[in-house]
Amino acid sequence: MDAYDLAEDLRHTLGRLVRTVRAADTMTPGEAAVLGYLEREGPQTTADIAARRGVTHQSAAKAVKELIGAGLVRAEPHPSDGRKLVLHLTDTGRDMLGEERRRRADWLGRAIEEELSGRERQQLAAAVALMDRLAQHGPDRSAEPRRR
Repeated sequence: MDAYDLAEDLRHTLGRLVRTVRAADTMTPGEAAVLGYLEREGPQTTADIAARRGVTHQSAAKAVKELIGAGLVRAEPHPSDGRKLVLHLTDTGRDMLGEERRRRADWLGRAIEEELSGRERQQLAAAVALMDRLAQHGPDRSAEPRRR
């Protein structure tokens, strides 16, 4: 199998795995993404979050509005631009995000225990290390993508 075919199989399988794991979520992917960005990167504006997610400002604002209403995010006036708000993750939001992550990990851990042998778990651990290396590589935007 050449690298392109392997990449396509990996992309397909990882996408299916992510969708399956997300089925355990209690919040929308957009809401979980907002909480995740705020946890990892600290306070941000809705525009910052929209840019990072690659969505419209309107789409990000909808998720932010729901999160503020649920007490998972709080908004403060921007220090230099009165038209903007700076979003902060609340303790409740941090707890909810942690619970979502635990739910995903619990489901995946059970699936690993039930479906994989000890040898397969070792293979999976090695594969995870390889996927982490690939994730650190990042896309080379200057190279022409290979088409089939």
